[in-house]
Amino acid sequence: MGDLDVDALVLSEHDAIRRAFADLDQGGAEGLADRWTALGAQLEVHAAGEEEVFYPALLQDVDGTAGDTAHAVHDHDEIRHAVRDADAHDVGSEAWWTAVHAAREVTAEHLDEEERDILPAFREGVPAQERAALGERWLEFHDRHDGAEGLSGDDVDPEAYVEEHAP
Repeated sequence: MGDLDVDALVLSEHDAIRRAFADLDQGGAEGLADRWTALGAQLEVHAAGEEEVFYPALLQDVDGTAGDTAHAVHDHDEIRHAVRDADAHDVGSEAWWTAVHAAREVTAEHLDEEERDILPAFREGVPAQERAALGERWLEFHDRHDGAEGLSGDDVDPEAYVEEHAP
């Protein structure tokens, strides 16, 4: 798997997201609000990037993935809700930590499911050359939306998404 393979890039971001959540717990109070803001943006860029670049290719190239894709998009909406819930509280408060831990839980579950159920089928069904081209698109998407710039953070209807992108 090459460095520009979208599969490798997605997995690398999964690791970075896990580290960012761990940093919230271990990084102390200084800069906590900035770290949370950065993580919230990172989660949105990742979700929106998957919805723009990764999942359309999955639906086009791998049979039987409509259900997994709809579930993943639904997970993205749950993550968005959890981030908004945390944002509704004062950073560092007990309610904020409760919301952040809920965001971490829903995110971890999504990442695990994606790594277990979606990425292996994607690797098997999408040729390496296409995965590399998608990797370039993935990086371009991230460059355009650094810090979630230009992204709404709005929910995406999973069934409508699949209907729009499935062959």
